[in-house]
Amino acid sequence: MGFLSDFKAFAMKGNVVDMAVGVIIGGAFGKIVTSVVSDIIMPIVGLCVGGVNTSDLKVVLKEAVMEGEEVVQEAVTWNYGAFVQNVIDFLIIALSVFLMVKAINKMTDMTKKKEEEAPAAPEPEPEPSAEEKLLTEIRDLLKNQK
Repeated sequence: MGFLSDFKAFAMKGNVVDMAVGVIIGGAFGKIVTSVVSDIIMPIVGLCVGGVNTSDLKVVLKEAVMEGEEVVQEAVTWNYGAFVQNVIDFLIIALSVFLMVKAINKMTDMTKKKEEEAPAAPEPEPEPSAEEKLLTEIRDLLKNQK
């Protein structure tokens, strides 16, 4: 029973839950970036390099072996177009994460500055001790006798 309670305590820690949310959102964000790169950016790049689909760019290292119309052995290719597309995906994601972290740090710094700049409430004067109160009363009584 100790193992299950330890696992539950681990799984319910804030860091694990936060990390799980980050992984889920990151996966969805990765799909969006992949779509932006493959559907928007790479067609423009392909148009600039002569109307080629960049994801199909490759160097054939060994031709396919054919027997009539049937492929006996597939061609060996170096698919650098897909690699370039993945590098662009990575760079966009890295830039987005960098900008997000920078924005969060800036907001955190602004919050800290506001806390530092805000004047602290003056501390109330400490309550006089019973001895001080008694001495004050004696002093006031002596003043009134004169």
